[in-house]
Amino acid sequence: MPTLIFPLSRIEGHAQVVIEVQGGEVISAHFQAIEFRGFEYFVQGAPAEQMPVIVPRICGVCSTAHHVAAVKTLEDVYGVTPPPLALKIRELLLLGQIIQNQATSLFIFTMPDRLGVASLFQATSSTSPSTGSGCASEQANAEIAMRALQVRKAGTDLITTAGGQFIHPIKAVVGGVTSGIGPEEATAMRTELSEALPIACELFDCYWEMSLAMGERIGTWGDDAPACYITAIADRRPNYYGDVIHVMCPDGVARASFSAHDFRVHLTYQETDYSYAGQTSYEGEVMRANSLARVNMARRMGTPRADEYLTRFHEAFGQPAHAIMLFDLARGIELVYALERAMEILAEPLDHEDTAVPHTPRDGEGYGLVEAPRGPLIHHYRIENGLIVQAEFIIPTVHNALAIERALRVAAERYITAERVDMELEHAVGRVVRAFDPCIACATH
Repeated sequence: MPTLIFPLSRIEGHAQVVIEVQGGEVISAHFQAIEFRGFEYFVQGAPAEQMPVIVPRICGVCSTAHHVAAVKTLEDVYGVTPPPLALKIRELLLLGQIIQNQATSLFIFTMPDRLGVASLFQATSSTSPSTGSGCASEQANAEIAMRALQVRKAGTDLITTAGGQFIHPIKAVVGGVTSGIGPEEATAMRTELSEALPIACELFDCYWEMSLAMGERIGTWGDDAPACYITAIADRRPNYYGDVIHVMCPDGVARASFSAHDFRVHLTYQETDYSYAGQTSYEGEVMRANSLARVNMARRMGTPRADEYLTRFHEAFGQPAHAIMLFDLARGIELVYALERAMEILAEPLDHEDTAVPHTPRDGEGYGLVEAPRGPLIHHYRIENGLIVQAEFIIPTVHNALAIERALRVAAERYITAERVDMELEHAVGRVVRAFDPCIACATH
């Protein structure tokens, strides 16, 4: 039985795709996380109050989401409600991660697929496909990398402003945040975001046109079979701080809403014998998390330009939309929203009241939920004598695992016949996995 193995690049972490073929028929398509890290074991015995600064080390890309999820978990155990200003600053922190992550995924990880190059930094006028617009002009292609990095930097700077530092934020603490944001710092950050917004919109407009051109070139937008969608945000004005998980059926009807405490009642988790990352499902059905889930759930974003893009998306592709390459367009809508929403918050006073309330540590069990860029992230701790005796991390990428494998099988069946293997499959495998923007370091904690 021939086996095709495709190592993956331009994703977070280390993974590969393994496709088994017999007589021209695809037998299986597996998405394999090939590293094991054991973070749930590392933290056993650690002082509970150190978790917010320990767990960001799970992943340099997702450190912000883990930081906030850890704080929320401890607040659940201790029975603490942070003040409104602290919640606003935490929202800014998560918006910064959305900006940083979506800019990275769109313009550094997946735009090369649209441009037909291995790296964004190879994107020159001689390699870019023609889109019939200014997107393929020599000047635009020569500057595309620098403009993408400028947008990404606005996100990393916002994380630093709201979180104290970029890679491993420290500013969220049990009971609130360590400090507010002064007027001068807020104004400077707002100015940087306002400069990044038109650049992000211009890049996203080009990305949209390039995606349409790519779809025409390869003749598909990928697996478009219906799926369930899971997200921890509501249908209006996304707030990635999230307190309730929602599941939408393939027909667009919301079927379930539940707290992080009850996720086992609604979701089925299973291990596999070929990957260090597990898989979840909902009532036996394939689920999708991440940007497409959120945009499918959204009725409006609540900011001007993002709402324009959302309307355009729904009119063009329907609601819910299912083709997997639409994950990337949904990501662009969120990028624009996060820039606009962060500017709104930064225009308000952010140092006018207390940013934290006192708390008393206690033993117990708690859950913390945030909507990370890749979907609902849940932390679950059990604390005894002030120490972690059990820690569980339910990672968004595991919600997408079955959907990734289904999409890989669709791609494999498209390019494999009894006579030959079309090597466009190698490109297709990368496009499929990158559409889901998986985080392998988190999923194999």
